[in-house]
Amino acid sequence: MAVTLDQTIAQRERSRLSEFVGSQTFWVLIAVILACLFLSVATDSFATAKNLYNITRNVTFVAIIALGMTLVIITGGIDLSVGSVLCLCSMVLAVTMHAGYGIEIGIAAAIGTALLVGAFNGVMIAYLDFPPFVVTLGMLSVARSLAMVASNNTVVFQFGPDHDKLLALGGGAWFLGIANPVLYMVILALLTGFVLRWTRFGRYIFAIGGNEHAATLTGVPVRSIKVAVYMISALSAGIAGIVQTGWLGAVTTNIGAGMELQVIAAAVIGGANLAGGVGTAFGALVGAALIEVIRNSLGLLGINAFWQGTFIGGAIVLAVLFDRIRNLRQSE
Repeated sequence: MAVTLDQTIAQRERSRLSEFVGSQTFWVLIAVILACLFLSVATDSFATAKNLYNITRNVTFVAIIALGMTLVIITGGIDLSVGSVLCLCSMVLAVTMHAGYGIEIGIAAAIGTALLVGAFNGVMIAYLDFPPFVVTLGMLSVARSLAMVASNNTVVFQFGPDHDKLLALGGGAWFLGIANPVLYMVILALLTGFVLRWTRFGRYIFAIGGNEHAATLTGVPVRSIKVAVYMISALSAGIAGIVQTGWLGAVTTNIGAGMELQVIAAAVIGGANLAGGVGTAFGALVGAALIEVIRNSLGLLGINAFWQGTFIGGAIVLAVLFDRIRNLRQSE
């Protein structure tokens, strides 16, 4: 019996390894590694401690939001409002602290705002059957407009009595010299991965994305799960906004503009399927890393930064093409 059990475990491990090697996430990871090796040889500045520090810190903001976006995409939805939600939450935090309140009150206000926006999106989509594209596109405009109203369209750079605490929260390096945003990203990625793989909530998310009608018939609380997923997406944008505010030391009403496209790109490049049912937390990190390496490499290689959108768009098309080819092979 012991031998049979060991054989079963070994077979399962081999199956998981082969599944990972054949996944889109694995090949994107290989692309990131090869790109880093090439840039280390082709340029003198890529592999420097300062540049690597900047890369790891810059990738975190897209990656944190991509974790929440991945959950939405797995259910077959989309959230176009995350960039504006980041802006709104950053501005709520900044205005609250500028008014003299402590950092705890400011963070609570920002998180509460994010959850409220996410709940609104989720209820409109899950209970009123509005298309996710329409609801979140509308919220993209509403949230940024509210950020302008809250600040009177001005830059906020003074954060009251806890000013230094906020800057340390986003711009410090409290553990082994690792930038704080990177630590937050790793913790949130581990939490998201655990939820998706080991919890009933995670199984429900995949069930909804795989076949929503079948999930409903089997007793999955589809509507409440959808609301929760959009709240998590908005929450991830709010957390990224809080961290980015501390990193930048100022908030403007154009912060996060266009970020939703980078976030969706990171999730899709990392293996999330826009049709639903597929996605991982690790894939979101890998996709965000590839985007940041592309962005960083353009400047180092002397390529016009306007080409960034072309490279990222091409990566998205290749990722979807890879998924199509894999599905065709499986169907055969």
